[in-house]
Amino acid sequence: MIKNIVFIGAGNLATQLALVLKKAKFNITQVYSRTKESAETLAKQIDADFCFDYAKVNHDADLYIFALSDKALPTALESLQLKDKFMVHTAGSLPMSIFEAYTTNYGVFYPLQTFSKAREVDFSNIPICIEANNSKLEFQLVGIGEMISNSVQLLSSEQRKQLHMAAVFTCNFTNHMYHIGQELLQDENMDFDLLKPLIKETAEKVQELSAKNAQTGPAVRFDEDVIKAHEESLNMHPDFQKLYRFVSQSIYRLHSKDNK
Repeated sequence: MIKNIVFIGAGNLATQLALVLKKAKFNITQVYSRTKESAETLAKQIDADFCFDYAKVNHDADLYIFALSDKALPTALESLQLKDKFMVHTAGSLPMSIFEAYTTNYGVFYPLQTFSKAREVDFSNIPICIEANNSKLEFQLVGIGEMISNSVQLLSSEQRKQLHMAAVFTCNFTNHMYHIGQELLQDENMDFDLLKPLIKETAEKVQELSAKNAQTGPAVRFDEDVIKAHEESLNMHPDFQKLYRFVSQSIYRLHSKDNK
């Protein structure tokens, strides 16, 4: 039975996951981060020990959760040498096979959400994507997932990679568009709050309609006069201009198929 957990990493995801696991009565015994400040900050929130040296990570936990960047994980595994401990990572794009050389008990515990340290989230609605290399660990990971979420999914590494890519489009790229909108408004001394009702309705509409059917705007009908005027207005922002043109063409190509 998994009770004692060590977190390797203290970033956005690690912080929110550690907090919710603590509420679910798991014992987070230790937090490792490469910086003392990050490790200590999270450790204080969950009443755990902390360290910022791989040599001081304890080897007595039931589960090691690696909440690190993709490029940092191989170095951590090589440095820790935890042998046959239960180990999982929280990454969307990394296959679970990255653990093969280090343990016979490994898997993935991937919460599909955007996380920030200072913003608490409701884990009950967050899909927890599980993968494990053996049925015993899978059973235990599913059990942990069900204690904090109403949506636990068994996904292969390939499925999770595709899901992560879809999430980048849906979340990260969309958020970048928010930034562009905010910057364009600032150019004319307007407040981003003007767009917030539109953002809210756009997000709510796609709960009921397909994204394709919810699409509106000049690109759907390829209103060339409006599009050209927008492109000319973006002359001072050539990167935004290229993005506007490319996305408009992509939208038009998708919807023009239905008009033939």
